[in-house]
Amino acid sequence: MDLNVYNRSRRKGYVNYRELFTEIFQRAQSILELPQDAAVSVIFVTDKKMHEINRDYRGVDRTTDVISFALADNQDENDYVASELGDIFINVDAADRQAVDYGHSVRREIGFLFTHGLLHLCGFDHQNKDEEQEMISYQKKILDAIVSQDDEGENK
Repeated sequence: MDLNVYNRSRRKGYVNYRELFTEIFQRAQSILELPQDAAVSVIFVTDKKMHEINRDYRGVDRTTDVISFALADNQDENDYVASELGDIFINVDAADRQAVDYGHSVRREIGFLFTHGLLHLCGFDHQNKDEEQEMISYQKKILDAIVSQDDEGENK
């Protein structure tokens, strides 16, 4: 497993999530049978940068909380050909807001966004109800054992 974390938000504390991401990644590797040499990069950005990324690459002129760029978009969800899965961009401003909105810690929200992005890199999506339910099920299997929904741990 190779995990790279980059803080482009210039906000302190966000590089401290490497340990949480490692736990989530290892659990996902076990549940999804990912190769041991799988690699992911996580980039923390702000609302402004996420808006630019969303507009320029997805044609959506607004910010969002997480965007994943899979290295191989055409691979089957259980066929991980490349060890480099791709990049996950996490919006720290959205994470802060959503943690308050959902009543849990920023740590839980960051963990959720990472898990959600990782599942996208593995071929999962939520374009219809069945896909959404499958993705939610995997999110819970992976994340809830590591950080609960009522986690009130450190916020950064």
